[in-house]
Amino acid sequence: MKKSILIALILVSISSSFFVACKKSSTAVAATAVPTVTALTCAAVSISGTATINTAYSGNAIVPYTGGNSVAYTAGSAINSSGVLGLTATLVPGTLSASGNLSYTITGTPTSAGVANIAISFGGQSCTISLNVNAVTVSSCSSLSGVAKLICLCNELKSSLSSTQLASLQLAYSSTNIKTWSNLPASMSPRLGIKLSTLNTAQLETAKAIIQVMSGTVANEGWDEVQQLWLADDYLSVNGGGTAYGSGNYYLAFFGTPANTGQFEIMMTGHHKTVANSYNNGVLIAATPHFAATEPLTWNTNGINYAPLNQEQGAFVTLLAGLNATQLAAAKSSSVFSDLLLTPGKDWQFPTTFTGLACSSLSATQKTLVINAIKTYTSDIDDTNAALILTKYTADLDNTYITYSGTTALNTQNDYIRIDGPSVWIEFSVQRGIVLSGVHYHSIWRDRINDYGTTR
Repeated sequence: MKKSILIALILVSISSSFFVACKKSSTAVAATAVPTVTALTCAAVSISGTATINTAYSGNAIVPYTGGNSVAYTAGSAINSSGVLGLTATLVPGTLSASGNLSYTITGTPTSAGVANIAISFGGQSCTISLNVNAVTVSSCSSLSGVAKLICLCNELKSSLSSTQLASLQLAYSSTNIKTWSNLPASMSPRLGIKLSTLNTAQLETAKAIIQVMSGTVANEGWDEVQQLWLADDYLSVNGGGTAYGSGNYYLAFFGTPANTGQFEIMMTGHHKTVANSYNNGVLIAATPHFAATEPLTWNTNGINYAPLNQEQGAFVTLLAGLNATQLAAAKSSSVFSDLLLTPGKDWQFPTTFTGLACSSLSATQKTLVINAIKTYTSDIDDTNAALILTKYTADLDNTYITYSGTTALNTQNDYIRIDGPSVWIEFSVQRGIVLSGVHYHSIWRDRINDYGTTR
């Protein structure tokens, strides 16, 4: 009996020790807490120093927080700016208190004037740091907006040019002139207009401001995309492409006189980006053709990673992934597309019949995926007009078709997808690398009805 009692006591002791050990282990795991806050206040951020276009900047952003949980946190990864590119913000390590400040180190060289937006996330909360980047000169157009600002900037640029420069920039509005663009470097396919590399600092700043007003503000689209594609060409220039490539080899042209009356087109064109906006009586009447391509697909410039067409490619991949097997079979073409159908020079050559999968057969969720893909193109133009055009394309969606060829991953040479409707025409093509190994993307947005403001 005593022996039995002794064994029972030993078992209880072992069990208690095991329980205590488990409890200690559980407590140790719980002690590895994640830093959390209840609020970040970017509206009250304090930023040191003054940022100026094309000038190296280094400063600190102090972001107030409340509801900290007294946990230590490590340094963060670099966060790229949008709006104005070229800056990154990195969280400085520290320990949270009930309330206090997070410190971010901001460094880089801003590529344009305006507002650099840096979206931060910490402790379960998010907000955006906004850093003003000053222009080298003060523009008399800064208080204006929309087409009024655009026309003002055009006049400001013209007034700063010599007569020879002005003759290159300001050209006649004609069917031939407005269609002079290419996806080749300008050394291989001459452009009209004034070459950006021939402008002085103030003139170049004004030229960029013109393009920025024409472009959207969505991160990685619009103005962001233009700047990133310029950087891609600069990358090619120093990585095998030579002087035929580079952002200085882009051109700006006014076809017709920018004014509140009459029709004119403003074109910015170079190797892998062409913006061609048409205006009539102070209103945007066409934003196509609009060409975008990138080689390389991703790269690093001054410590910042860029991938300007990843949003377009990703939206198309997500769209195809959202289709069932029957729908994919209807959308797939047996043709091989080694390039876009409506490349430069193939103006108004839209197919007479629609092919592929009709969007009228899609669910509401699938239709949203189509709209999301279209939006990566309409967001390239100024926000107000982007919304108007997207509304039109959305209304036409049931009469719009999806066609693809190759793989649904859209990352292999000759992969291809097209969205084709009563108005909208968007193509995305995966092609072999030209300067670099691997593949690169070509893409175009056209409008069946309204290309070049209907001028043929």
